[in-house]
Amino acid sequence: MAQVRAFVHTADELHFGRAASTLAISQQALSKRIARLETLLGAELFERGPRGVRLTEAGQRFLPPARQTLTAADAAVAAAIGKHRPLRVDVWGHLYAPMRTMAQLTEPTVDLVLGHGRDLPSVTAALLNGEIDAAFGRVHPPLPAGLTHRLVRLEPVDAILAANHPLAAEPSLSPFQLSDTALWTPGPLHRLDFLHQFADGFGIRDTVASVNLGLTHFLDEVAASPDRFSLLPADVPLPAIPNLRSIPLTNPTPLYAWSLLWRTGDPHPGLTTLTAACATQAARNRWLVHNPPHDWLPGDVTGEQA
Repeated sequence: MAQVRAFVHTADELHFGRAASTLAISQQALSKRIARLETLLGAELFERGPRGVRLTEAGQRFLPPARQTLTAADAAVAAAIGKHRPLRVDVWGHLYAPMRTMAQLTEPTVDLVLGHGRDLPSVTAALLNGEIDAAFGRVHPPLPAGLTHRLVRLEPVDAILAANHPLAAEPSLSPFQLSDTALWTPGPLHRLDFLHQFADGFGIRDTVASVNLGLTHFLDEVAASPDRFSLLPADVPLPAIPNLRSIPLTNPTPLYAWSLLWRTGDPHPGLTTLTAACATQAARNRWLVHNPPHDWLPGDVTGEQA
């Protein structure tokens, strides 16, 4: 099954490096799995040339039943474990926002096991490998083949400033007013798509990457830097840190779009319960309400619901 899974992911990506990254294995290990599968089948599945990788005719014929085989294998594992296996949900996210979302859901009638991935690419790999059943994240194209998602929450974002920052006394700010100050990020900017697009969209020319060692440590750094700012969802309960200000952003208000992601064809019944709980709370708390002329969303995330 590992060989079949390696083939399907490589067929989806048509790139050995990306497929290996998705499976969280080395490119050499991926190539060995494909080679063993081709030996067992007695047929080449991929053509490798200067223009890249493409499926052979045998590979094209093998792909549909290979997908069905993976789905059947995953269902067999679920059946063997039993319907009472806990739903494995990863709650990694920008300074723990998914944990706050889970805490506000109506108590789902399903056992949960919570996990904490390193970042969205690693969580995506865990979903595709069947190591977890669902995860929260901000979806931006292209969504890897084999995954689907549903938009569950749009969170307004506030600016977080030191009390001695030149803009700290303002009752509200437009994102454009922040263009002459540095954006402090909890990790490399290229791995934080929302913050990256915010910086590009509002002319933030200077950015400084920190290390995400938790909310309190991160905000201590912000409070000590009068020439920098950061962003946090407006309903994050801030720890008691002196010399820190949270200021609403308006004209426009940035919204962070959280989706629930899961693997296409995952048979776990708890997924239906969890998505229904998200939908109920979204309607009750107006999580998905936004005003396009006055709000800012990077990309057409509202049109990407599964």
